[in-house]
Amino acid sequence: MKQIIIEILEESMAVKERFVKENLDRIVAAADRIVECLTAGHKVLLFGNGGSAADAQHIAAEFVNRFRIERPPLAALALTTDTSILTSIGNDYHFDEIFEKQVLALGQKDDIAIGISTSGNSPNVLRAIETAKIRGLYTIGFSGQGGKLAEAADSTFCIPSAVTARIQESHGLLGHLLCELVDRVLYPDKFA
Repeated sequence: MKQIIIEILEESMAVKERFVKENLDRIVAAADRIVECLTAGHKVLLFGNGGSAADAQHIAAEFVNRFRIERPPLAALALTTDTSILTSIGNDYHFDEIFEKQVLALGQKDDIAIGISTSGNSPNVLRAIETAKIRGLYTIGFSGQGGKLAEAADSTFCIPSAVTARIQESHGLLGHLLCELVDRVLYPDKFA
């Protein structure tokens, strides 16, 4: 069992290291884009299914509450949390529309929409990303090895693994990197 644990740890670290090294410039660019969005009075909308829904909620909480430093709340909203909205849309229309309708209701030009899908092929994430682009939101995808999300979003982060657990672990790291970079740009004096 101990060897299995070590192998999982080494695989996780290798996937994250490769992902970060291959995407350094893109991570910085995404953080800069989020900073521009927030300083202009706009917001970040996040969504995904299952573990990706949890990631969306986690990242939104880090922005709204705080990440590593004490600072004012930053405007972020997970579209995965309102069960009445999710179930009414899923029941009255279709599950594929649960995020799209919320983007239509809440998304404004120059907001950012972050869609998270380990396969890159979740229909409800893809529909919301496509609708966000039409409405003038900048779209970012967190994916596994690509899928349709890689083509649909303005910028997509593809994790070099076919293992869902490694993809989700890397999405968590990416979310934390973006939160910290945004904090460091907006509040550099807090890190002195």
